[in-house]
Amino acid sequence: MRAVQIVDLTGPDSALRVVDVPEPDGDGVVVDVKAAGVSFPEVLQSRGQYQYKPDLPFIPGSEVAGVVRSAPDGSGLNAGDRVAALVGLGGFAEVVNVAPQMVFALPDALDFAQGAALVLNYHTAYFALKLRGRLKEGETVLVHGAAGGVGTAVLQVAKALGARTIAVVSTDAKERMARDAGADEVVHSDGPWKDQAKELSGGGVDVVLDPVGGDRFTDSLRSLREDGRLVVVGFTGGSIPEVKVNRLLLNNIDVVGAGWGAYVMTKPQLTVQIAAEIERMIDDGYVRPPVGARFPLERAGEALAVIDRREATGKVVLDVS
Repeated sequence: MRAVQIVDLTGPDSALRVVDVPEPDGDGVVVDVKAAGVSFPEVLQSRGQYQYKPDLPFIPGSEVAGVVRSAPDGSGLNAGDRVAALVGLGGFAEVVNVAPQMVFALPDALDFAQGAALVLNYHTAYFALKLRGRLKEGETVLVHGAAGGVGTAVLQVAKALGARTIAVVSTDAKERMARDAGADEVVHSDGPWKDQAKELSGGGVDVVLDPVGGDRFTDSLRSLREDGRLVVVGFTGGSIPEVKVNRLLLNNIDVVGAGWGAYVMTKPQLTVQIAAEIERMIDDGYVRPPVGARFPLERAGEALAVIDRREATGKVVLDVS
């Protein structure tokens, strides 16, 4: 099969190679991949900067959509089923072998490119907002990186949960993407976004969802109302911020981590529950993953570079077959 490997740690422009390798074996669900999602962790992997460091060479890619070729008895899946799946590694390939608990039916309302944007981002969004952020109907959520894959997922899931959303973006093009994803209000990161968010929310937001980190972290804390929660999802801004805990004490606010992958891997029933909630949101018309740039498999390095340059809007996807 064709696949893309990271062969060295020189970054998106030079670290990837298209190769022919044997199909993966194992007793999981075999999926013929139609589309693979591209995410920030793959950028870090191409430089050896991600926390998980596989031996070189390896096939990156954590999420795919495609058609089941075969499935073990008792999995509830059959040959020919359209699915979205979380593979961890190996997604930039024509065939994957996936643990059954990480394979989910792909509703007819979504195409394969949207399916490749579904599991990682939308399961993370639900986990971060509902389970870690304790979001309630009628509350206001401030979303950083709101035009990217995680950000647009958070906007849609928050709306499905009955929340009001304020998107933080850096450009007019990203504002259009955030509004298309359902943002009620949009503020720009190069302006007085913290003050604007407090004004728009009537004194402070209830939840901040932050996949960016960096130097905006302190102002995110300042944008919260009493009993507010700042949910940390990632650090695409590059630097990992530190918090002075006196701010938490004086303002009665929380900083909460949301590491979806590590949490659910040992809790398959929770994964099923989240998948059911996301499917309901799809059926109700709230969840429609916005797909941005699309590349063929052999141009995977270019796809990573788009994310590396902070140019991505929506989900970056590889069209595999």
